[in-house]
Amino acid sequence: MHKEKITHLEDIARNLRVSIVKTLHKSQSGHTGGSLSAIDMITALYFHKMRHNPEDPRWKDRDRFVLSKGHAAPAQYVALAEAGYFPKEDLMMLRRLGSHLQGHPDSKGTPGVEVCTGSLGQGLSMANGIALGLRLDNSNSRTYVILGDGELQEGQVWEAAMAAAHYRLDNLCAMVDVNALQIDGEVAKVMNVSPIADKFRAFGWHAIEIDGHDMGAVLTALDKAEDIKGKPTVIVAATVKGKGVSIFEHKASYHGVAPNDDELNEALICLGCFED
Repeated sequence: MHKEKITHLEDIARNLRVSIVKTLHKSQSGHTGGSLSAIDMITALYFHKMRHNPEDPRWKDRDRFVLSKGHAAPAQYVALAEAGYFPKEDLMMLRRLGSHLQGHPDSKGTPGVEVCTGSLGQGLSMANGIALGLRLDNSNSRTYVILGDGELQEGQVWEAAMAAAHYRLDNLCAMVDVNALQIDGEVAKVMNVSPIADKFRAFGWHAIEIDGHDMGAVLTALDKAEDIKGKPTVIVAATVKGKGVSIFEHKASYHGVAPNDDELNEALICLGCFED
């Protein structure tokens, strides 16, 4: 992968982190930690890997994306705005009455959102259905889904994992945002889900383990997933909750808390943004 491409995507991810903290600060409601941990993967998807068209969100040949950890909607929204699906000014209406940017993804209201998510554990099942439908249509489009590691505590995830392997959905790529924290604390203490990669392998998946903040590794894993035939691929990405802003990093307390004025200023300094 060319270094210039990686650097360009890293710059986009940094700018999207800035947008996330500004958006959440304005709304004073939403999920900070998990949005920041997932944004590198979302950047790689929207600005490198996925085929999509902001001018025609329902373009037949687009790749599909499901944000199963729907509480990280701010991360998807800032990517959609940056890609041109709607004006960036709309981000300041997050969670406002009448806004098309609800607290969780809404396929009926937000251009570029494929399915409504937010009830944890359901996204992989929906991604399976999309992937199966694309196969029936003889489509070359692919389906991508991001789950949280705490979400893997939901039994439906593993039913979906078994089904995806049974139907050999090689047009499906799951990405697990392993930031090790959930709203109640450490995932390992609430209900341990490790070893994640080995569990998916036991269910018949091809599993790739990476650093989810190493853009080069993310891109390489996505390319590799596209080459795997006869089985679905999962990318198990080790991440940091609140990545990029030191006061948020590794803290479950910022799972669903928006930054206040002082935290916003410190976050912008951490991200190298000194605008008013």
